[in-house]
Amino acid sequence: MADFDLEALSLGELKKMQKYVAKAISTYQDRQKAEARSKVEDLARDLGYSLAELVGTETKSSRAPAAAKYRHRENPSLTWSGRGRKPQWFVEALAAGKTTGDFAINQ
Repeated sequence: MADFDLEALSLGELKKMQKYVAKAISTYQDRQKAEARSKVEDLARDLGYSLAELVGTETKSSRAPAAAKYRHRENPSLTWSGRGRKPQWFVEALAAGKTTGDFAINQ
């Protein structure tokens, strides 16, 4: 390892060195993690498993479907939660002069 006379360096030089050291530490840690992951994957494969099978895979929790707030009066199977894009039947009804209250589901 090189010896540096840190006392002889200016503040700018020290900050520059600090930045380089932080980057070197980060890349070193990334390499170590990649190497460890590779070894664990190899071991799992040797035992007949995939790493995902052993540790489980993370799944994003999905939201429950939103309850319907609006229902088509002539065709009750057509509903809309009020989220996302308006369905075509809703847009057409509004264009024909209906209001959102005309389709509201009273709960």
